[in-house]
Amino acid sequence: MLRLVPLLGNRQYLDGGAMFGNAPRALWSRWHPPDEVGRIELACRAALVDEGHRKVLLEAGIGAFFEPKLRARYGVVEDRHVLLDSLAAEGLSHEDIDVVVLSHLHSDHAGGLLSAWQKDKALELLFPKATFVVGKGAFERAKHPHSRDRASFIPELLDLLEASQRLVVVDGDRTTVLGDHFRLRESNGHTPGMMLTQVTGLRQSAIFCADLVPGASWVHLPITMGYDRYPEMLIDEKAALFDELFKDQSWLFFTHDPKVAMARLSRDESGKYSPAAARTDKDGAVDLDA
Repeated sequence: MLRLVPLLGNRQYLDGGAMFGNAPRALWSRWHPPDEVGRIELACRAALVDEGHRKVLLEAGIGAFFEPKLRARYGVVEDRHVLLDSLAAEGLSHEDIDVVVLSHLHSDHAGGLLSAWQKDKALELLFPKATFVVGKGAFERAKHPHSRDRASFIPELLDLLEASQRLVVVDGDRTTVLGDHFRLRESNGHTPGMMLTQVTGLRQSAIFCADLVPGASWVHLPITMGYDRYPEMLIDEKAALFDELFKDQSWLFFTHDPKVAMARLSRDESGKYSPAAARTDKDGAVDLDA
């Protein structure tokens, strides 16, 4: 058994212009209608890879670690840790997770590793039995951020991960911590060293797109985010990856799309890609062995 289960975490509202880079508002607002101050709704979705004997979590969303003032600034909706609720709906707790794989260490992808904010109480690292896997490039970026993205990282989290003695920093596309079902693919267009996790079963495969393709609207090759460090590189990375995934009819797993959890790719006669066979969170798990 190799099941891929979408798990919703805390939602965020962020500026639509920032999320769509140089795409005009007249275009992106048709896909994601903004609120009165120009923000769009975003998911922070994790993926549970259920191997039966082992539970692997791909990312942890943003969680609820922000104190109230910062939670409002960064548009985090719920004050409870929604990912823990989603795990509970699968009959699991954070204590049941064996491995957590982190594409990179921006707060909206790794903040869910931390306990929810409580006044006068220090943040705690959740997932007490898990091994934490992160790519070498992404870890180095978090340790030594540029001033442009320094606010995207959580210094307390890095200290807690290192102190846990359960952190594995990977340099390459495989690790024995994960095994043969998992391939790690480096992407540098969004942030240096971001790691995409590809999971391959007996009959189907899926790739956790992280911020290379945040959602279905970003499947269109020219569309990038204002947060991307190297947009032209990111477009080239998308194009090369899509050519491969289209041939294999692999699933793309979207972390930030508020409606679409997974989709395959279609390609028209001109070579333009678009999402197909879209699945929502309510559609539930995909059995990669079936």
